[in-house]
Amino acid sequence: MRKSSIRRACAALATAASLALAVTACGGTTKNDVKSEDNSNATAGKADPNAATKKGLTVGFLPKQVNNPYFTSADKGGEKALTELGSKYKEVGPSSATDTSGQVSYVNTLTQQQVDAMAVSAQDPGALCTALKTAMKNGIKVVTYDSDTTPGCRNAFVSQASAEDLGRTEVQLLAQQIGYKGQIAILSAAQTATNQNTWIGYMKEELKDPKYKNVKLVKIAYGNDDAQQSFQQTQGLLQQYPNLKGIISPTTVGIKAAAQYLSGSKYKGKVKLTGLGTPNDMRKYVKNGTVDAFELWDPAKLGDLAARTAVALASGQITGKEGETFKAGSTTYTIGKDGVINLGKPTVFDAKNIDQFNF
Repeated sequence: MRKSSIRRACAALATAASLALAVTACGGTTKNDVKSEDNSNATAGKADPNAATKKGLTVGFLPKQVNNPYFTSADKGGEKALTELGSKYKEVGPSSATDTSGQVSYVNTLTQQQVDAMAVSAQDPGALCTALKTAMKNGIKVVTYDSDTTPGCRNAFVSQASAEDLGRTEVQLLAQQIGYKGQIAILSAAQTATNQNTWIGYMKEELKDPKYKNVKLVKIAYGNDDAQQSFQQTQGLLQQYPNLKGIISPTTVGIKAAAQYLSGSKYKGKVKLTGLGTPNDMRKYVKNGTVDAFELWDPAKLGDLAARTAVALASGQITGKEGETFKAGSTTYTIGKDGVINLGKPTVFDAKNIDQFNF
């Protein structure tokens, strides 16, 4: 009965997918970006935190895009965790980060194959919902990671970092580099970017702490996540504020462009730069002394936690309900509102560790 019902449901779904704009890798949702929806379907059942961890499970990973270095790193983290837990890993997914209908097809395929759980980085928050709900109705546990669906369409979401952690830690990192004294600026993406503005809000809150009394935020500039505009905005900031001591750029495009400008200017090594970047983009600027340290989440750790969450769900140790706790590796995690599990504080990359990462 189960197999035939799955086939019928998936056949009905095959024509229901619609294309939607995708979020780029590393630009996924954090726990503050997703609106609440009824999560009752996703959290049906009762958790037994003392239940044994099941072995021999099959967990399918469905990234936004296969052969993308970011997701390759994340999914390898998931594969390693599943091997350690005695379960089987498999990866499927589209070759294009905008193939939303392709993602739907892969969800249906995993459902037909009757995997025990799937970890999905959603290209669109709503487009996968019907397919994912069908998977859950057939007993498959669904975890989203990096980029979420609406909450009712999965059991849990593994968030790469909280907005508050991202905002506050960038200020902390730059303040250490400038000795807690001097003018600083922020080079953001678009002026209307919700996640950027949320992070900047927490940066301003962090700067209210008395320990930053000698640090002054003089300007927020916007490079619109365009390399050339971000380069020009960096140049403009230094012309307008010749005594500027540091720049925070909470965007991977912005920080790379700012580093490119600084590395070829008289400000190299004098004006500190930090923010959110990828090791592959920033490696040469760390090694040539333009940048001391920057941060982002570690995708391998994100994939590891997604895998362990999937196994905990399939083992009945959690259901995704707020307040439940479970152990993943050496860390105990508490599930937050709407089934969100926060990976933790961002990873700081510097000359000592940057060659350990490839994304």
